[in-house]
Amino acid sequence: MKIVDVLEETYSALTANKVRTGLTMLGIIIGIASVIAMISIGQGAQGSIQASIQSIGSNLLLVMPGAQRTPGVQVNTGRGAARTLKTEDATAIAQSITGVKAVAPDLSGRYQVTAKGTNTNTSVDGVTVDYPTVRNVTIDLGSFISDQNDKSLSRVAVLGPTARDDLFGVGADPTGQMIRIKGMQFNVIGVTKSKGGSGFGSQDDMIFIPLATAQKFLAGADYVSTISVQADSADIMTQMQADITGLLLTRHKITDPTAADFSVLNQSDIVATASSVTNTFTLLLAAVAGISLIVGGIGIMNMMLTTVTERTKEIGLRKAIGAKSKDINLQFLIEAIAMTFLGGIIGVALGWAVGYTVTTLGIIQTSISLMSVLLAFGVSAVIGIIFGYYPARRASKLNPIEALRYE
Repeated sequence: MKIVDVLEETYSALTANKVRTGLTMLGIIIGIASVIAMISIGQGAQGSIQASIQSIGSNLLLVMPGAQRTPGVQVNTGRGAARTLKTEDATAIAQSITGVKAVAPDLSGRYQVTAKGTNTNTSVDGVTVDYPTVRNVTIDLGSFISDQNDKSLSRVAVLGPTARDDLFGVGADPTGQMIRIKGMQFNVIGVTKSKGGSGFGSQDDMIFIPLATAQKFLAGADYVSTISVQADSADIMTQMQADITGLLLTRHKITDPTAADFSVLNQSDIVATASSVTNTFTLLLAAVAGISLIVGGIGIMNMMLTTVTERTKEIGLRKAIGAKSKDINLQFLIEAIAMTFLGGIIGVALGWAVGYTVTTLGIIQTSISLMSVLLAFGVSAVIGIIFGYYPARRASKLNPIEALRYE
């Protein structure tokens, strides 16, 4: 049998009952679209998380207060809750550790902030002059905290764009205006550029003041919440992590590393962990969506078995005039593959449309990869072969005499 004849027969068979063919393909369409959409959402989420983590700084090590999490410790002291890190620790790291590019201790807390009849509850960070370098903060208006501001306990503040919008209106220039934090007036000297939100909270909804000012007037103590350390290169971050751990253990007079009252987080490890979690999440979504592909395949098998029964006489007639079993087998197998292939094309288009819509609406940034499309087509082809093989083989094994007598 010529391939052209097979394709003509396939077209005639599938269009003979368009509604049934369409409903049968619907399972494959929904399955493929679900797989494409779920993988794109998972990959988009992974990219967004990685970008957010990278946006807090490059080649970054974070020294956090509180006991380290170990197999026997189920609860880890939250950020800022413990008071085990001091400004002197940051100074020691900057002076003693090889490969340090910059060090930025900060003291973070949430406060009610007011300005001209408006108010907001936001994060207030006491920072030093090196903070913008370490944490990729860029000034949009005015200037950032200076070393002199910190030394003189100046009551000055730099607003994040979200905090600025809440207090002074969208796009306003608040430089020179006054705000009140914990009942004390602060002069606004600048506004940072937008960085967007992340898993660590929105980096735009923040107010920066001098670290020494925050310690004296807001916290009333000399501890810090975090020490951010920027390495010269990514290659030395692991060694720096070990060096910082050893230095602080010595400074805090701790001999047992498992009893450390601080933890050192490597940005690369955070990215790797986040990627691992999102990969697992993506695989889970794809597996759940893949169930609908199995259901769609069963629908195709059901339709093909019904078709074989309906066309029993036709099969008998074709075999009686010389059609071979392999020709009958090929005919019904191609019909099943054609349905899954066409359903795959429509499903990919639908999955892409879902991903594009999700991105356009700003729900989450999606990413459709060529691999996911090829995977969807591959799976649809396999389903067509697997679920079409049995009905096709059953048709090819029919006895022509019995088939002609079938009522």
